[in-house]
Amino acid sequence: MQIQEKPKFSSAFEWMGGEANIKALVDRFYDLMDIETSYAQLRATHGTDLANARQRLFWFLCGWMGGPQHYTERFGHPMLRARHMPFAIGIAERDQWLACMNQAMLETGVDAELQKRLSESFFQTADWMRNKGVPN
Repeated sequence: MQIQEKPKFSSAFEWMGGEANIKALVDRFYDLMDIETSYAQLRATHGTDLANARQRLFWFLCGWMGGPQHYTERFGHPMLRARHMPFAIGIAERDQWLACMNQAMLETGVDAELQKRLSESFFQTADWMRNKGVPN
């Protein structure tokens, strides 16, 4: 019989290092989106001001990773797909979102194993959000 090791962290929130590190990740994500031309299509879907999106993603990720439920306390269930329906999200936008988030995770020092796990979850969610060029 093999004894399994207790996980180092009880949640991705804890593994990330809490709110400060999630905030740094979100800030880098939106900074990259704003300055890197390779994310131009993604940036175009966000309007002129990124402050609202920046705050909401921070609140959402805190709760999604197992920390404080800032987003749901303010807005209720995230209903991600419904809330993103007004925006045209196709393969290019999905891929740019994922690339931008992966770059932000690398640049903010997210643990490699956690980054791998988050990337897989982000892909599933981002792919589910597509509403442009998707057969009915």
